[in-house]
Amino acid sequence: MLIKPTHFSVLFSGICALILSMGIARYSFTPMIPAMQAQVGMSESLAGWLAGWNYMGYLTGLFMVWLMKDLRLKDFFYRYGLVVVIIATAVMAVHEHRLVWYVSRFFAGIASATGFMLGTGLIMNWLHHNNYEGGLGIHFTGLGFGIIVSALIVDMTNLNAVFALNWRQQWLALAGIGVLLMLPAMLLLPMPRKKEVEMAREGDMLRDVKPPSTKWLWLLQIAYFHAGFSNTLNVTFTSLITELQPLEGLGAKMWLLVGLAATPAPLIWDRVARAIGSLDALRIAFVLNIAGNICLAMTNSALTTSIAAVLFGFTFMGIVSQTLSTVGRLYGNKATQIMARLTFGYCIAQILSPILSGIVAETTGSFAAPLYVVSGLMIIGLLCLFSLRGEQTHLHR
Repeated sequence: MLIKPTHFSVLFSGICALILSMGIARYSFTPMIPAMQAQVGMSESLAGWLAGWNYMGYLTGLFMVWLMKDLRLKDFFYRYGLVVVIIATAVMAVHEHRLVWYVSRFFAGIASATGFMLGTGLIMNWLHHNNYEGGLGIHFTGLGFGIIVSALIVDMTNLNAVFALNWRQQWLALAGIGVLLMLPAMLLLPMPRKKEVEMAREGDMLRDVKPPSTKWLWLLQIAYFHAGFSNTLNVTFTSLITELQPLEGLGAKMWLLVGLAATPAPLIWDRVARAIGSLDALRIAFVLNIAGNICLAMTNSALTTSIAAVLFGFTFMGIVSQTLSTVGRLYGNKATQIMARLTFGYCIAQILSPILSGIVAETTGSFAAPLYVVSGLMIIGLLCLFSLRGEQTHLHR
């Protein structure tokens, strides 16, 4: 390490990693869909399949994370996964054949999983061993910043924008920004020390924690699974839904609005959870998420679409950050494996949601029906959270 690690530098490295592994590898595809539809005729169903391949890769990455126990191995795959993000992003510009795009999205998905899950686990490990309580709320702002960065790059490089680039050049621009993000992500996070590796093997972090019941974990997993349908429909198609309303030229801007709402959301939800408990905070996030989906399904104006975008950005980050932060507190050095387990179900929903939604939208000419369906699934997830009332003590700080 050329730079001595500090609380700020380590958290900053995690934020840069999330912008790269989520914003560039995953979220940039959303504002790119309208551009690729206009220039190469990408259909709604193909966009859905590409998103599905991305989540298949994410699922593969989760299996890898699930199997990793050694801290040094986690660090290795985390760092080199960031390199894969840049390569996979650049490959999108190589050819128009859908198989090339499938391969690109698949490997970008693997790198997203390792960057998100392993990076979060490594940040938690460093905070623990350096006696810093909290900090994950700040770390998770990287997801919102990832949306903002992807939206700004695409919006500023559209054919009618400040830096007029075609779709191939836009993907290369995203890869170039990725290189700049990779440097602090790699250099500012120290490699695990020998003592940390040994303590992790011995289960040191589990000595002061008592995990909740199996029933509690299953109910939370079912709720999080249903949240995956809503998340991915909006993550994949927000820009396209906006353009189809029609609100032409506002697709990337609505995605930017999602990012602006998502960035402070982990910190706000962290405050809410401290005041009322994580379980009640999750319930509120589910209710507002459902309201945003219904609003988007019924709207055709810029104002109501903006409201839906803000509600989605704010609530999906609340659901993700509160669920994973809670797991981090309750499961100690096994938190990464439990996060992977929860995200496994979430990822199954993420694979199915864009594929089925894209097919239905192409058939009906509207995303209204998929939005109503995922709202119903979110209600099922909300009922699971209400079933956790007897377990609520586990979710208070």
